[in-house]
Amino acid sequence: MKKLVAACALSLMASVTMAADTIKVGVLHSLSGTMAISETTLKDTVLMMIEDQNAKGGLLGKKLEPVVVDPASNWPLFAEKARELLVKEKVDVIFGAWTSVSRKSVLPVIEELNGLMFYPVQYEGEESSKNIFYTGAAPNQQAIPAVDYLADELEVKRWVLAGTDYVYPRTTNKILEAYLKSKGVASEDIMINYTPFGHSDWQGIVSSIKKFGGAGKKTAVVSTINGDANVPFYKELGNQGVSAEDIPVVAFSVGEEELSGFDTKPLVGHLAAWNYFQSAESDANDEFIEKWKAFIKNDDRVTNDPMEATYIGFKAWTKAVEKAGSTEVDKVRPAMYGIKVPNLTGGVAEVLPNHHFTKPVLIGEIQADGQFEVVSSTEEVAGDAWTDHLTESAKIISDWKDPAVNCGNYNTETKKCSGQNF
Repeated sequence: MKKLVAACALSLMASVTMAADTIKVGVLHSLSGTMAISETTLKDTVLMMIEDQNAKGGLLGKKLEPVVVDPASNWPLFAEKARELLVKEKVDVIFGAWTSVSRKSVLPVIEELNGLMFYPVQYEGEESSKNIFYTGAAPNQQAIPAVDYLADELEVKRWVLAGTDYVYPRTTNKILEAYLKSKGVASEDIMINYTPFGHSDWQGIVSSIKKFGGAGKKTAVVSTINGDANVPFYKELGNQGVSAEDIPVVAFSVGEEELSGFDTKPLVGHLAAWNYFQSAESDANDEFIEKWKAFIKNDDRVTNDPMEATYIGFKAWTKAVEKAGSTEVDKVRPAMYGIKVPNLTGGVAEVLPNHHFTKPVLIGEIQADGQFEVVSSTEEVAGDAWTDHLTESAKIISDWKDPAVNCGNYNTETKKCSGQNF
């Protein structure tokens, strides 16, 4: 009996020691449900980055240990799983979420428990949390430049703002509508439409888009349609003969991964706005693609923008941990500001005091092979947490580094934190 007790004690001590000797990395991505088409790849990206870091000796002399959970495209479950990662699993950092509604579900939990999360997808802005770093694009790094490209290069005069019915498309389209009107676009030249997650019957909506585009003015669709609803949407465009020459579509949530699910030949010429495409020419990108295909053991798998956002977020976090000499959130967070890491397009991503990153803006044209040809690109643009195109937001700034501000929503008129996160 004594031997059994001693053996159990030794086993318990060994498990405690093992836990102390690893750095736990939480992975919070949907592996089932409507968003699995996009998020499963990001789970695999984090696992690849962890494997690569461990092959280099780990971090602070410790191995990284992934802890993967599946919130199953269920927005309240994201909060529950985030709490599980922080309280039960005691992870040091979380990489996760895709939709803004899932991020907003997680946000109060992350703030309450003082966790640290890296969010890797373009979003609507109008938020800056002390506990989240936004490695995807803010509206001024994607949506606004995309509209400028359509107006300046394609001479678009009428606009269809089509999105999935949740916070990201609605807030982004609120910003875009205000922006278009500030440029002189009339209300009757803006059509706004929302559909639920997983929407599949696009016949009537595409017919309405065709009718709206038949008024004698160049028309384009600005798409914030998310998840697997994109597959039937693009198929219906092809079925009704809506070509890029007639009514071009620029998408903010469709990349190489989504296009790999169906025949892209009828979609040639339609556009997407991102900060990275697999077709980007750089040594870093070539190395990343090679590592990805080797890790996933499939030469046909593609890379995409949220993968690159995950990549730069992970690289920045490891540098901040090394700089801080700790994984403690209150030490890592201030160490993040000003960190620079190479991105995959040949430039450098810098972490800003507003918890956003600098990113280039790329407009890509869909090719028959499902890849994108870059038709427009910029230098790195600083992400803006609060848009300049909504009256109340224009007076708000985010700066977590300046001790005089130390706030994600500082009102420059009242000189106080306004408490507006919407």
